[in-house]
Parts: sequence; structure tokens; C-alpha cells
Amino acid sequence: MDETSTISTHLAVRLRDLRAGAGMTLDGLAERTGVSRSMISLIERGESSPTAAVLDKLAAGLGVTLASLFAGQESAAASPLSRRGDQPVWRDPESGYIRRNLSAPGYPSPVELVEVVLPPGARVAYDTGRRAAAVHQQIWIIEGTITLTLGEETYSLGTGDCLSMRLDRPIAFRNSTDAPARYLVALATDPHAAHNLYR
Repeated sequence: MDETSTISTHLAVRLRDLRAGAGMTLDGLAERTGVSRSMISLIERGESSPTAAVLDKLAAGLGVTLASLFAGQESAAASPLSRRGDQPVWRDPESGYIRRNLSAPGYPSPVELVEVVLPPGARVAYDTGRRAAAVHQQIWIIEGTITLTLGEETYSLGTGDCLSMRLDRPIAFRNSTDAPARYLVALATDPHAAHNLYR
């Protein structure tokens, strides 16, 4: 099984488990996220290659981060060490951006780390806005330049810059240069500060 198939299978199982754990039906998750029931069903059967934007909507509706969809179920027995060769890598079929989950899968931690490479000319947009849980995020640019739009605010970020934000508005990343941009994303979720959107 190639890496893409392996990740598709993992996403299918992970999404199904998270939805079941939240006591939600396919129809319930579809209503909450705006993603069609048929699309969710295809993803859960490993028969669709969802975009980052679709996965983010599903993660938001489930009260988790996008990064957690690529992680394992939390376990007290999980190793705290994540070796480079074991870190899952996923490519967005729409924009071509590449994300690597750096954090140890399944290890209980309030912080998740992700490495992203945004190709030249690429744009990734998440229009999710409000979420079922409060998510705080910091972006640290390792190399290159990106333009980040958060709601009505726009930031031009270069090597070494770090931007802190709360993910409660639509967000877009754009690389307008002719060189890849690489950056670190740090995420922390506070489920106790959830928005009461779905009650």
C-alpha cells in the first residue's frame, strides 16, 4: 500500500471513530459542517481524496484540529517520541501543499506541531470560521514568504516571523513567490471554551 492509500485509510478510520465518539450520524455531521453526507461517507470509506478545506470543516464540526485527523487516538501508553521517518505526510490534492504531523501520534498533549510546505503560487483557504472548540494557533516562518489573511486582516510574513491567532474567522495562506515557503504551525485546543454553535 502506498503512502497516499495508507493516509486515506487512516483518515477514513479516524473520521469515523471521531464521529462515532461524538455520537453523531452522517446526517448530523453534514448539517453541522456543510459537507454533504455523500462526501463524508466517501471519505469514511476511503473512496475520496478530500481537500484540506473539506477536512478542516469536518475537524471543526467535530471540535478537533485538522492536525488531529492525521494523529492517532490518545493513549496513556503512546510514546512521547516522534521519529522523522514515522511522521505522516499528506499532500492537499487541490493546492499541492504538503503537511507533516510532527507531534507523537496518540500522545496526550495540549499542543500539536505541524510542518507545512506551501508551493510557489499556491493558495490554501479555510472558510470554516467559527468552531465547536476554541483553537489557538501560531505560525512561525522557517523559510520563504507567505501572505496570511485572517478575516479582514492581512499579514505579510517572512523568514523568522511568528504570528499568533485564534481560529475563529476564515483564514487563507498564499505564496505569491517563485520559491516554496516552509513554516511551523503550533496548535492548542481548549474544548472548555467551545462556541455554543450547535446546541
